[in-house]
Order: sequence, then C-alpha cells, then structure tokens
Amino acid sequence: MEIIETSIPGLLIIKPQVFEDERGYFFESYNRQKFQQAGIQVEFMQDNESKSQKGVLRGLHFQRPPYAQGKLVRVMKGRVLDVAVDLRKSSPTFGKWESIELSDANKFMYWIPAGLAHGFLTLEEGTVFFYKCTQVYNRESEGSIRWNDPDLNIDWKLEGEPILSAKDTIAPLFKDFDSPFIFEP
Repeated sequence: MEIIETSIPGLLIIKPQVFEDERGYFFESYNRQKFQQAGIQVEFMQDNESKSQKGVLRGLHFQRPPYAQGKLVRVMKGRVLDVAVDLRKSSPTFGKWESIELSDANKFMYWIPAGLAHGFLTLEEGTVFFYKCTQVYNRESEGSIRWNDPDLNIDWKLEGEPILSAKDTIAPLFKDFDSPFIFEP
C-alpha cells in the first residue's frame, strides 16, 4: 500500500497493492495497522454506498462537531472526480481544494479527514461509490457548501450541467460559512 500526501494537510491518496491473475484481482482495502502506521488513527463507525448515473454531482458535504466525519472513499464500479475542500480555521490550506479521479480500474482511495467538505461527480453510468465514516450520520449536524462556489472555483471538468439534489442547488456560499472546524497539526 502506498500513501501519498496532497497539498492539504491530512488529505491522503491511498494506492493499494493489487494482485491480479487470470481469475481476477485481490487487494486489501483496509488494514487498521497499516492505516495507523500512516497516521490515520481512527475508528470507523459506519459504511455507506451510493449508485449514481453519469453526471450526478453530490456535495460539497460535511458534518459539524461533535459528529464530524473522516471518510475513506473509493469507487467499486465506474469513475468519479472526487473533491475535498479544507474547512479548518487556521489551516495553511483553508478554503483550498484538491481533486482526484477514483475508479474501479485504478482502485485508488482518498482519506478525507474531519474538517474537510467532500463531493464527487460521476463520470460513468452506474457508478458505485463506497465510503467508510468515522462517525455516524446525524441530520442536525449536516452541512454543505455550494458545489460551484465562485470563491472556491473548483474545476469539476464538467461536460454540461450536473444532476444535483435540491439541497445541493441551494447550499450556502463559502464566504457565508462560519467554520466550526479547527486545524490541529
């Protein structure tokens, strides 16, 4: 397993070692000991899975403390452009974003620590997205930032208009967001 740091502190790309032969493939998608050695010292509380048609954009979502979630995300089928935005006050990358393409072909994973907003755009029909969360879902703690916020200026690499939920079309702008997250190096 290879762990790659990004420009955002704590946001990591995880490349598993994949063993392939004529029967198919095998890889270890989670190993607590290896993740702890990489500095990911968390306990997962909930797994989620979604299936989306091509062009669905979900995000940018987060949960406020005390239900803030770290997420280990990957694509089981299809492809997504996955985006994380740093919402942690005093972080050197506050308001900055990173993106990566996750797919069933590359089998990469993204570790998104608590305090980052998360979203993704599906690039193929029938994309199945999977994520492990460090906290359970709590409706009162959920929050979002507008996916196309002009201050964030995220390059979603769109080919036309995305398919959005009603909630995501009216999410607050970043400039109106009072972050409850604190950066702890």
